[in-house]
Amino acid sequence: MAHRYPKRSQLKYTKQRYRVRSWPTYEAGLRKRGDLTLWLSEDAIAAWRAPTGEKPGGQPVYSDLAIEAALTVRLVYGLALRQTEGFLQSISALLDLGLRIPDHTTLSRRSKAVNVRIPVSASDGPLHIMIDSTGLRIHSGNAPGGGPPKRRAWRKLHLVVNADTGEILASALTTHRARDAAQVSILLAQIGNALASAMADGAYDTSSVYAAVEAHVSGPPPTILIAPRRDAQANGRSTDGPRQRNATIQAIDVVGRRRWAHESGYTRRSLVETTMSRYKAITGGTMRSRTMSSQRTEAALACAIVNTMNHLGMPDGYCMA
Repeated sequence: MAHRYPKRSQLKYTKQRYRVRSWPTYEAGLRKRGDLTLWLSEDAIAAWRAPTGEKPGGQPVYSDLAIEAALTVRLVYGLALRQTEGFLQSISALLDLGLRIPDHTTLSRRSKAVNVRIPVSASDGPLHIMIDSTGLRIHSGNAPGGGPPKRRAWRKLHLVVNADTGEILASALTTHRARDAAQVSILLAQIGNALASAMADGAYDTSSVYAAVEAHVSGPPPTILIAPRRDAQANGRSTDGPRQRNATIQAIDVVGRRRWAHESGYTRRSLVETTMSRYKAITGGTMRSRTMSSQRTEAALACAIVNTMNHLGMPDGYCMA
């Protein structure tokens, strides 16, 4: 008997069709992302120069606000440092601001120590979060002999995403050898709200992750949905985290992994992949900075840019199937 291919509906993963419900609002937000209107508030102009410090010696000329603004323009428009310097000089001349613009050497040097705050919408209640990581390519230099490098160099970006709004709540940049689970406590330290639930994939199925989520901000214990590994075994501990993990393992043994994912709501974890795709579509999947300290600043600025563009408009989609 000839082999018969399965129907599309019988495949393990069927591509769903979605339609945007709030298309006029979302379309207006997309147009705003390409708006070239630039302005500087009076407060920003007044804070452009760094205040005089108490220590003797040379004083910084530009404030952190000026450096952060220049580096943000660089990322949004995909410019090199010298082109960023020229772009801002032309803006200052067109607006007749008379501002002194940082040169490319100052931007490169100061980018290693800029403290970037990711803009997040205010929320008083507990948060539903998703945790994951993605890879970002970096410049690895020229190989001896002029040929391409033998191994691709890359960094790992760890993110915490709000499941309700799609905002990036916390970020951390590490080398590609860093373990995902080891970064959870560092990420959660950047979040001040209590947690209602936390979702992650099998790379975070460790006792340290459960303990970090349980210990974050006093309040009712959050719901933890982490896909256990294929060979996961029940834990005999009596705390809330291991109990939830044991219940997950038992549910998968009874109904299977796919059905458990649908019934428990674990399928919403795919929204963190959407945020990572949006991050790379807006700022690119390759880092421009060369040193780790500058790359951490660049990653934080990119997260701030993604959140700012999300605030302009997000699609309200629904599944048509």
